[in-house]
Amino acid sequence: MPRHRLGSSRRSEALPSVTPAIPDRLYYRIGEVARICGVATSVLRFWETQFPQLKPSKGGTGQRLYRRRELELALRIHELVHLRGFTLAGARQAIAQTPDPASSIAPDRLEELRVGLAELRDLLARDPAPAHRRRSRPALHSATEPSLFADL
Repeated sequence: MPRHRLGSSRRSEALPSVTPAIPDRLYYRIGEVARICGVATSVLRFWETQFPQLKPSKGGTGQRLYRRRELELALRIHELVHLRGFTLAGARQAIAQTPDPASSIAPDRLEELRVGLAELRDLLARDPAPAHRRRSRPALHSATEPSLFADL
């Protein structure tokens, strides 16, 4: 497939995007990320040198551990380079221009959220409910019943 430059009109075509099933875990090993993306592990290691956003952490044994965000970035790079025909430079520019959802919150809104969370923390640290609103919990066993763990 020929490579297309940044100004190519082909990039604007709507290609069907097939997102593979991603297991719900905290970390993914490089082999699993490679299988999900459909590329070799060496390609992922090369992409790490080309895309500053793609920086998996390493475990105690040196194994690369990708978080979901990095796995989704690898899928996006794969889509741009292998399916849409971007060059690596074009894919890097496209990813750099895509706003990060985490950074799209205005700073004043972040401060408002921080203050609200601090107030909520303080409320939860207080007595959870007045005495007349507390519900009593049922006893696990009564004094007249033999304990299930008496033999232990």
